Amino acid sequence: MTETWRASDPGVLRLPSGRLVRGRALRRPLPDGPTPHFTVCLLGKQPPPLPWEVRWLRWPDFRLPSNRTEAQATLREAWARAEGERVEVACGGGRGRTGTALACLAVLDGVPAGQAVEFVRRHYDAHAVETPWQKRYVRRFAD
Repeated sequence: MTETWRASDPGVLRLPSGRLVRGRALRRPLPDGPTPHFTVCLLGKQPPPLPWEVRWLRWPDFRLPSNRTEAQATLREAWARAEGERVEVACGGGRGRTGTALACLAVLDGVPAGQAVEFVRRHYDAHAVETPWQKRYVRRFAD
């Protein structure tokens, strides 16, 4: 039996395949409801411990992941696990880095890379993916 998010849970993005992934701002309190099984933390410094599985991607604010290969592998893992687990992607504010990672998950899910930022802005947060280089990163993610 799968234990994923409900589409109505705060911050949850439904990908075209039906997978549900939550985006979250770590500076805000944990939303009410079920906790994640797996979180990808997108931060410039190591996150504090959480009581569930966490993968830290070194990703400074307003920048790109420090290691592209590690980022691709981690986001592929998050996408695969979202089929049957509660997966979240989180950064400090929940918009720039989180939006960029969610757009990359959308690319993995079949959204054309040139449309992934707009998909995330329409279905997650209108201000997601904050910088030109984050947009370019999404367009080149599958390369």
